[in-house]
Amino acid sequence: MSTSKESKEQAGKPDYVVDLEKAYGAPSQEGFGSAVFFEQLDEKADLEEVAKKYYEHFVGKKWQEQGEETWMDPWKEVYVRPAKAKADIEKELTGIKDFMVQMQVDMILNNIEEAAAAKKALSTAYDAADVVDLRAYYIGDGDAMSGILLAGKRENGDATFLTFLYD
Repeated sequence: MSTSKESKEQAGKPDYVVDLEKAYGAPSQEGFGSAVFFEQLDEKADLEEVAKKYYEHFVGKKWQEQGEETWMDPWKEVYVRPAKAKADIEKELTGIKDFMVQMQVDMILNNIEEAAAAKKALSTAYDAADVVDLRAYYIGDGDAMSGILLAGKRENGDATFLTFLYD
């Protein structure tokens, strides 16, 4: 049994979350770049509220310094996967008809190291048959910082959040 820090951090996380973290980063409070968060939710949990919690956590000290209003004014839901829709995260993201969102989508899909592995990790995390709720939100500070937050929940309550924020 390994006792490395990496093994302890990965304990309890599904492989698809570990793969997504390899592509986009582990949980952080950097407020810049990308990070993946994972939580087991109960059936009553509101996916958007949990997504907002991780957004605030990711922005970290900048949230308090600049104020919640700065970070929440641009918040906007830009995509919800329709019930019984064919899951294809790449096609769904590229189909969002919002110029600011499209710039972020291009970075998530194409302007990242090992883009093919990142796309595979996105697909494994968000295209699985048991993903029952998928949403995308536009995020930022209304000025220099903009990004996207993906939130997905599976039938068993596993929820995965990808935050992506750049200037």
